[in-house]
Amino acid sequence: MVLIAQLSDLHVGAINHVEKTLLDAIAQINDLNPDLVVLTGDLTENGYYLEFLRVFEFLDLIESPLMVLPGNHDSRHVGNETFEEVFHDRRGILTDGTDDLKVIGLDSSEPDLDYGKVGRPQQRWMEEQLSEIQKNNQYKIIALHHHIIPVPKTGRERNVLADAGDILDSLTKNNVDLVISGHKHVPYVWKLENTVFATAGTVSSLKLRGKDTNSFNTYKLKDEFLEIYLNRVYGKRHLMGKYDNICSP
Repeated sequence: MVLIAQLSDLHVGAINHVEKTLLDAIAQINDLNPDLVVLTGDLTENGYYLEFLRVFEFLDLIESPLMVLPGNHDSRHVGNETFEEVFHDRRGILTDGTDDLKVIGLDSSEPDLDYGKVGRPQQRWMEEQLSEIQKNNQYKIIALHHHIIPVPKTGRERNVLADAGDILDSLTKNNVDLVISGHKHVPYVWKLENTVFATAGTVSSLKLRGKDTNSFNTYKLKDEFLEIYLNRVYGKRHLMGKYDNICSP
């Protein structure tokens, strides 16, 4: 079994960011001892250098292997350059200890713009990585900040990927098992053809819709199935979906 935790939308530096909530969430994740932790963007509110330094202090507390990806807020005020200085890579690959799966992390942010875009060069890179993973019969996960499929109960759709159709075509043709994202602060799960799409809520911002609370996602991957859990920082854990593994061998 492989356990993956996903944190998203910290918004460190915002008035409505709650530091204690983030610290409590990190402590809970460390108690779960996941094999991998993926952070899908909006680490900061404004992309300021001091905000990134504070984020680094928080993330240094996470004890599991970590992938950090940028969001639209992280690319404000030349934050795209600061992100590279503090975290180095804006995209990358993360594997579990057994090398049974690979997480391909994408940068979907554009400087000073809220909408997302993967772009053709990065799309080609993603397809090359997926082809290699397919040869090795590994479980295929894509992680990015912006959602690819619109999320219900989030108002008028304005910030889906500009090239969502092209990326969606690549994902389904390459038999991607799981796609995880953030951005909307609303946890939700879709299944399209054989690919599962999951969005995470915000872990530490009070920009919440309705009665939503701060949360993070966990993914329990077994040989036969995938379980997706919503973990409320101050509440119970909830199973959002359970799916048979049919994309990857």
